[in-house]
Amino acid sequence: MGDLELLLPGEADVLVRGLRSFPLREMGSGGWNQQHENLEKLNMQAILDATASQGEPIQELLVTHGKIPTLVEELIAVEMWKQKVFPVLCKLEDFKPQNTFPIYMVVHHEASIINLLETVFFHKEVCESAEDAVLDLVDYCHRKLTMLVARSGRGSPPEEEESQESTPIQELQKQAELMEFEIALKALSVLRYITDCVDSLSLSTLNCMLSTHNLPCLLVELLEHSPWSRQEGGKMQQFEGGRWQTVAPTEQPKLSKLDGQVWIALYNLLLSPEARTRYCITSFAKGQLLKLRAFLTDTLLDQLPNLADLQGFLAHLALTETQPPKKDLVLEQIPEIWERLERENRGKWQAIAKHQLRHIFSPSEQDLRLQARRWAETYSLDILEAVTPERPRCAYCSADASKRCSRCQNEWYCCRECQVKHWKKHGKACVLAAQGDRAK
Repeated sequence: MGDLELLLPGEADVLVRGLRSFPLREMGSGGWNQQHENLEKLNMQAILDATASQGEPIQELLVTHGKIPTLVEELIAVEMWKQKVFPVLCKLEDFKPQNTFPIYMVVHHEASIINLLETVFFHKEVCESAEDAVLDLVDYCHRKLTMLVARSGRGSPPEEEESQESTPIQELQKQAELMEFEIALKALSVLRYITDCVDSLSLSTLNCMLSTHNLPCLLVELLEHSPWSRQEGGKMQQFEGGRWQTVAPTEQPKLSKLDGQVWIALYNLLLSPEARTRYCITSFAKGQLLKLRAFLTDTLLDQLPNLADLQGFLAHLALTETQPPKKDLVLEQIPEIWERLERENRGKWQAIAKHQLRHIFSPSEQDLRLQARRWAETYSLDILEAVTPERPRCAYCSADASKRCSRCQNEWYCCRECQVKHWKKHGKACVLAAQGDRAK
């Protein structure tokens, strides 16, 4: 491991062995919070290991102890909590928390898990160790990418809105919505890594990707809308490193990481031998796929030479007759985690929300102080800086930054003027983060 070591190998082994699935009712409880902290430590250590290029014990431990399916189930469980329980919780008349940070931890849990999966799924053995849960993970990624396409179709990408008078709960809801965008981008990377293993996936998973969800056509739509790019004030911006950054004119021809992920996923799904025999190209699919020809410029091919094979495939496809939809009767697996969790909790959403309000999200001052101390230990600034992939950028103008907000320690600025100009946007989030500090 690198010089900055968050976990010793023995500690990491204990934390991985202890990973388990929690019922929706227990999310935010003491045991769940402990696991959330453990996951954050594993997450940060996995990034440190990958950055230092000194082996990746976290990935190996997750495979050895068979914990990838557990992570997938936890991922889908917290996704369901956010969709089914969180809105009910926010509407309860007696829901007036003094501190919203315990709820924020649950909201943030999905981002923590998908980030860890993105880090470890780079290795093919992780995908293989997911076993049947890979089908549920593909289904999850499809939901996130569909949401991404739908959002980009409604106009500008999600952005922090300026609001003069929002309550802590409204601020929390806004942050949860903004977080969905980043989670969807992480899901795109996870899906791309799954397509790297397309020739070893089960027939049910392949059918889910190519027939049920028709992922090649969905990926074409993502390329068309490019929700991670936008024009702002006459300048091109790309979402990278957790924020929108202005792209210099000389850098604009370069392929972004996210565009690259889409192209590699398309290459895998359309040209790998197993997928080619399974994908039924209907007239609709043909029309969608042929849109790719307009994107395959010489500049792109210089950066991803393998796409020349895809260009040849599309030239052949343009001259080929389409196939009618297949109607074979096939016995296959279907994603079961979402269906099972929904079946187990159907009609109980309000009861779960009331239970959590009474027993979990109304902590005493002493409990808050204890939890705040543990959060401070988990989110060590030295570790957080070590896992940052690049130098800090100014939250207002994206220039190199050397000054950190002294109140929340989360945002960076290049100068005092930028910090003052950004306060309208940052103020509410800064106060929310500072609540945890005051509870220490």
